[in-house]
Amino acid sequence: MPIYIKLFFSFFQIGLFSIGGGYAAMPLIQDQVVRLNSWLTMTEFADIITIAEMTPGPIAINASTFVGMRVAGFTGAVAATIGCVTPSCIIVLSLAYFYYKYKNLTLIQSILNNIKPAIVAMIGSAGLSILLLTLYDTDVVSYSLKNINLIATIMFVINIFVIRLFKIDPIYVMIASGIVGIFLF
Repeated sequence: MPIYIKLFFSFFQIGLFSIGGGYAAMPLIQDQVVRLNSWLTMTEFADIITIAEMTPGPIAINASTFVGMRVAGFTGAVAATIGCVTPSCIIVLSLAYFYYKYKNLTLIQSILNNIKPAIVAMIGSAGLSILLLTLYDTDVVSYSLKNINLIATIMFVINIFVIRLFKIDPIYVMIASGIVGIFLF
């Protein structure tokens, strides 16, 4: 199967099952890109997610574009991006039709309320994976302190302290951390 079709269908699956937005899609992207297809290492994946978060636009679409570009150049970026966007377009158009037709039914309201916990769990999973990768250089829980990245851990604790105590905007803390990281790493 040509790489472009494989990119399209991999990101089509991500777009189809990533209910809840870009952060909820991160574990799905990781699974497709790192585990199933071995297009990127976990470190490369973390770098791409970081870049996707920093650039304007939805994270899942940015990540699909960056992965496609990395794997198969410009045509790969187009294939992956179209694959990621297509399910959303189909689903949103279908849901909009049915929602406007049946929006007063309590069943519809109940379904929407019951999806929320799953979305929160997916976002938490993505955050935990990135935290573990940052602190331990792996996405597997390790209870050994010898594997911990001491500099990253100290920066993480300081950042949490600064954000909570001084109520500084997290964007400024991320920029400062990036600058410090350039010198330390």
